[in-house]
Amino acid sequence: MGLFNQRKVFYVYNPNLLTYERVYPSAKERFFVVLRHLSLSILIGVGVLFAFIHFFDSPMEALLRKENMLLKTQYEVLSLRINDALKVLDDIQERDDNLYRAIFQTKEIPEYIRKPGIGGTNRYDYLMNLSNTDLVIETTRKIDMMKRQLYVQSNSFDELVSIGKNLEARNRCVPAIQPLANKDLKRTSSGYGMRIDPIYRTLRHHDGMDFVAPVGTDIYATGDGTVIFAGWQQGYGNCIRIDHGFGYETMYAHNSKNLVKVRQKVVRGEIIGLVGNSGKSVGPHLHYEVLFNDKHVNPVNYYYMDLTPDEYAEMIQIAENRGQVMD
Repeated sequence: MGLFNQRKVFYVYNPNLLTYERVYPSAKERFFVVLRHLSLSILIGVGVLFAFIHFFDSPMEALLRKENMLLKTQYEVLSLRINDALKVLDDIQERDDNLYRAIFQTKEIPEYIRKPGIGGTNRYDYLMNLSNTDLVIETTRKIDMMKRQLYVQSNSFDELVSIGKNLEARNRCVPAIQPLANKDLKRTSSGYGMRIDPIYRTLRHHDGMDFVAPVGTDIYATGDGTVIFAGWQQGYGNCIRIDHGFGYETMYAHNSKNLVKVRQKVVRGEIIGLVGNSGKSVGPHLHYEVLFNDKHVNPVNYYYMDLTPDEYAEMIQIAENRGQVMD
């Protein structure tokens, strides 16, 4: 006895009657047939959908992909332009330190202030979920760094503008003359630098210049300023210190007499004391020092207001003498 299906109509062969008799499937059989066909359809549908999703873009996805590529390109171009801007900013910072601030004799801005760290390891966590994360974070970091450096540079220019406006007052305060009458330069004894100590006979650094002069010779303030010390100091004897502002300070030592008091205002050329032989000294002379930003500098570089170019050149040559100092 055989069973076949023709167009979902089932028949069974009856050998006794030699005829085919139609068979009607039960509800359970029909249910499983429908379930089988439905499962196969679902499986095929899922496969087609999977293939479509992974191998074909929808119009919206294609548009988003195109926009994403465009944004990536724009970020790359922006990153290159920021690099160029940072190079220009570096050049401005270098000129600021080595030209503008050198002209006004102002302290350079420390590197840790000019280029501070961005700080915070989690600063850019909010960008981690974006596409092209590394590019976006690096570009954002460069922008933050440039903003900070521009802020520092802007403040630097404001400071230089302020200094420029006060240039006249600054020029009055710079210690720009010799501390006593020495037009013929014959009173110049020893200059700034390594010298032989007159007492200990050892080589040491001489922080100022010595001018030989008789006791009682007038000592002049070399620039406008305020007296911050007038009294006895170990080694220096009677001495005077003047704060000129703008980073400048001068000291006049071994005096026989101080003619000014602490907090007294003085002007360039004003008599502030008399030459002597007090303190650690081997003869009447004036020991004169110039400090800029709390560091000793060579006083010979500041005698440009009362010497001609030839006299200035001669003064430098005399000051280079490496003989014995007076203190």
